[in-house]
Amino acid sequence: MQLQQQVRLKQLNTLNLDATASHYVQIQHANEVVTALAFAAEQQLNVLVLSGGSNILLPQHIQALVLHLNIQGIEVLAENSHSITVQVGAGQVWHDFVLYSTEQHWFGLQNLALIPGLVGASPVQNIGAYGVEVGEFIESVQVYDRELQLFSSILAADCHFAYRHSIFKDQPNRYIIVSVTFKLLKQPDLKLSYGDLKHAVGDDLSAENLQNQVIQIRQSKLPDPKKFPNVGSFFKNPLLNSAEYAQIAQLFPQLPYYPQANGSVKVAAGWLIDQAGWKGKQLGAVGMFHKQALVLVNYAHATLADVKTTYQAVQHDVKQKFNIQLEPEPVLYSEQGLIQAHCE
Repeated sequence: MQLQQQVRLKQLNTLNLDATASHYVQIQHANEVVTALAFAAEQQLNVLVLSGGSNILLPQHIQALVLHLNIQGIEVLAENSHSITVQVGAGQVWHDFVLYSTEQHWFGLQNLALIPGLVGASPVQNIGAYGVEVGEFIESVQVYDRELQLFSSILAADCHFAYRHSIFKDQPNRYIIVSVTFKLLKQPDLKLSYGDLKHAVGDDLSAENLQNQVIQIRQSKLPDPKKFPNVGSFFKNPLLNSAEYAQIAQLFPQLPYYPQANGSVKVAAGWLIDQAGWKGKQLGAVGMFHKQALVLVNYAHATLADVKTTYQAVQHDVKQKFNIQLEPEPVLYSEQGLIQAHCE
């Protein structure tokens, strides 16, 4: 384990915010987590766990130990005629793992292709796309529990997976994820509930084609972070109760909506932002992408303050027009390396 000081994190967050960490260490083996935490305690430093940097907002200076997870490996633990159980290191690139699973004829994750980030971050947000959430295919999550000071395995049922939510969001400073165990299918079970995806897949109902179509749709709508630094979808799709939805649907019948199993209704944040006039609109160095209003882009050398100014202006205009409060997806950190609430 090699400790470094005054490390720039610009290349380690996909929004390209120019942040500098007072202390930094890359973790390649699970046992190094314990050593790193002991150092942080000794130096009285907070710990900021950095994964793929695709869902975070960082300040310019961070006085904390940044613990950068780079644990690799894909290991088959068990299989039968219906499913295969695979443990994957937290530092594995998510999209690479999805592609690998399809090559191996392991099914379930194809709808989640091209989502940025690492495997270890996937349970935190319970990442989802095109009618599939990763929690449906997670068997357990291997963690270091900072409260109990031991390694443990948390079963999916105890992760409390919900829309963009899990126990890891409720207790962000307790668990450090070192690997994720997936239970994938041996036979394809294509999820085609989203209209544009069903149309794109057409008659070729193979998992490979489904994955390719997901990639093509995402590439056509979403900017490449290397050209247009971004964190993917910046806002969550709002969840309304049936009465709230009925009220807004009367005023805006074109609003795209997705009924949920619990009776609530998910509505499209991108549509709300577009209708509020923000699609393709820029405020200084930061704006909402011209092809997908849900994506906030750093067009120049934006600071965290610039990003906040823009997303709060978007929130304000959507609230004014629709009386819906948009909630940002990325995790916001303070200069002490602690998670902060997004405030208007």
